[in-house]
Amino acid sequence: MGEDENEASSAYGRRVGERLRAIRRQKRLSLQDVEATSDQEFKASVLGAYERGERAISVPRLERLALFYSVPVDQLLPRATTVGITPGTVDLTEQTGRAGVSLDLTQLDSVAGPEGEMLGRYLAMIQVQRQDFNGRVLTVRQDDLRAVACILGVDFDSAVDRLSDLGLTSSPAPR
Repeated sequence: MGEDENEASSAYGRRVGERLRAIRRQKRLSLQDVEATSDQEFKASVLGAYERGERAISVPRLERLALFYSVPVDQLLPRATTVGITPGTVDLTEQTGRAGVSLDLTQLDSVAGPEGEMLGRYLAMIQVQRQDFNGRVLTVRQDDLRAVACILGVDFDSAVDRLSDLGLTSSPAPR
């Protein structure tokens, strides 16, 4: 490998590490938490070395880490479009001035049937799009709420009430 290739590989390794750290922090886990919760599969010192870009992570290990974090494996890899952008900093709610509804994602499994499946897939798509994997709360913006209303089979004005009935709203919804 030439010097330029080594530099590019090292820079990419650091960017992978930044993504790994960002996802871990969104999950509100310390390196020690990951080690303990993974039954020592991911040692804190090794995971720290991955995050600093000092050590390359293999593809199978990256896949296991993605499963551990419950995120799609591709979300652990950097993209050219995200260089210099911190995940989660782009908030269209602030840009448009439109309010949203905060949903408690921990309650999503309690929504049974096709309604729950479709809602889960849609909310997962929003998480991937925003690169927001905290897994606890997701704010659904007004535009997204229109799609949620369709999924739930209700009109737009009733969507927030239906989400509340399902136990998914995590705070009083704006009216």
